[in-house]
Amino acid sequence: MSMEAIRQPESLSHFEQLRLAREIVRAEGQALLALSDRLGEEFCSAIELLFHCRGSVIVSGMGKAGLVGQKIAATLASTGTRSHFLHPGEAIHGDLGRVHRDDVVLMLSFSGETEEVTRLLPSLSAIPLVAITGRATSTLARHASVVLDLGPLREACTLGLAPSTSTTAMLAVGDALALVMSRMRRFGPYDFVRFHPGGSLGRKLTKVDEVMRSLDQCRVAGEACTVREVFVQASRPGRRSGAVMLTDSQGCLTGVFTDSDLARLLENRKDFCIDGPVGDVMTRGPRSVLAGTMMTEAIRILAERKISELPVVDQVGRPVGMIDITDVVAWLPEPPGSFQPEEESAASRGLGGDSSETNPDTVPFAR
Repeated sequence: MSMEAIRQPESLSHFEQLRLAREIVRAEGQALLALSDRLGEEFCSAIELLFHCRGSVIVSGMGKAGLVGQKIAATLASTGTRSHFLHPGEAIHGDLGRVHRDDVVLMLSFSGETEEVTRLLPSLSAIPLVAITGRATSTLARHASVVLDLGPLREACTLGLAPSTSTTAMLAVGDALALVMSRMRRFGPYDFVRFHPGGSLGRKLTKVDEVMRSLDQCRVAGEACTVREVFVQASRPGRRSGAVMLTDSQGCLTGVFTDSDLARLLENRKDFCIDGPVGDVMTRGPRSVLAGTMMTEAIRILAERKISELPVVDQVGRPVGMIDITDVVAWLPEPPGSFQPEEESAASRGLGGDSSETNPDTVPFAR
């Protein structure tokens, strides 16, 4: 019978489990702090090679280092540096055809002596190679153009064998390379959303233009019209928003008039205002946002001002669309409890939103 079959599990109290876990995290954290002090001119040399690479950064590594390499390749690619992962074992069986002379190889091996890695090195002799390793005298290091030496590290594993501290260090150095180059490329939010169109990241960087109701779906009228004319002439087919955007003779936004504003006129027995200029009773200088504004900013305004409609304007102040709270709710991945007003809104009573405001305030692949 094998030892594995008869070995009994060790019973650890919750106190011992937490003590051991904290020791592991602390050991890895201390190793990262020490590693940050080790970074020197070699790191800058590696950045120069990778940043000026005309092809792709080919990341490679075996075993746990390879898994870390896959993450580094993904981080590079998502932050503006074209990158691919190459498995050393597959490389020597044909996948070397993926490597071009304009590429740069980023090779990960803590020992620097991993068989699959060392067998691959002669085939990469004509290509710049950056090594992330724990031994500056290893075979990998001797073949590298630049060596990022992690230094002597003790694995956090109680046996000192399972890759843990070393892979954490590799990951940190890979992140440092990717993010420093991203900063050098001036990689910004608009670049980021191009590479992250889906999921929560994509939502965070979605622009109002993608969610707003376009102008042909909005109610727009001149401020010189009467209230009655506004509601008769500015009607639109389909589901309407709770506000009419009002403009001057130049077509620029000057105010809004909401269904709730109309309801208040009736409640206050000001029926006579219905046949007067809407400009006399509209909310002048409403809060609006520029086309191209992030949805997160629009949602913040809706929440802080407790309004249900937010006009979207162009650079000169002409309306181009409207953000309606019902469209925001449909766009969000889950019920936005934090954006609900504290009290029952006019919209929930079937009267549309209340946009009453008094302050006019508008708000490539780099290689």
